[in-house]
Amino acid sequence: MMKKFLLSAAVALGAASPALAADMAVKAVPMAPIPVIYNWSGFYIGANGGWGQSRNCVDFVGVAGVVVADGCRERSGGLVGGQIGYRWQANQWVFGLEAQGDWADLSNQRVSVFNPTLSTRTKTDGIGLFTGQIGYAWNASLFYIKGGAAVTDNRFSILDNLTGVELAAASATRWGGTVGVGWEYGFAPNWSAGIEYDHLFMGHANNSFTATDPRLVGFLNDRISQDVDMVTLRINYRFGGYGAPVTARY
Repeated sequence: MMKKFLLSAAVALGAASPALAADMAVKAVPMAPIPVIYNWSGFYIGANGGWGQSRNCVDFVGVAGVVVADGCRERSGGLVGGQIGYRWQANQWVFGLEAQGDWADLSNQRVSVFNPTLSTRTKTDGIGLFTGQIGYAWNASLFYIKGGAAVTDNRFSILDNLTGVELAAASATRWGGTVGVGWEYGFAPNWSAGIEYDHLFMGHANNSFTATDPRLVGFLNDRISQDVDMVTLRINYRFGGYGAPVTARY
């Protein structure tokens, strides 16, 4: 009897097991976290500072059209300024417009080639850039190229080597072009920092000046070609919710 009872209990338990298993709740598989994508869109304003180098080649142009080359020279110095702009983001592509202005201390002076009793000095004390940008973002990291118009504020002087007196001078605002490349990283929802390199093509500019010194008689014009290289560190703040991270959608 005992054996029959145990056998019947085992058969009943085996039959009930599938039903019990079916009634048990299945534990849900946890979903993978949704990634957060950094948003580069919106207005921004920032500051920059760094290093610049200006290369100038000076030619004196006589009243008869004779050109006397006075050599080229380079001078590096500091830059500090700011920028303001707007960016649009489409998936990982980022497009933007920006205006940048910097105070500069790029000045060089050397003894004149055509007359060793004189020196020429070229000084650039202001630089402006008006550019468009195209970039590619990897979340909070943005690599971009830029290009557009550039403007520099310059002063050309001729000095007497013995006394240091300025015998003649000409000031000019010059327009040219620029291309650049940069990298920026968003270290907070509305803050980013980066580094940028720009090359300015300023071309040739003719300046007229008057002088009574006999050493300058017959040379009342100069022609200066200029190129500028800039490397700046930048920090930007994006306004409002435009800079907040957004969640990727599927």
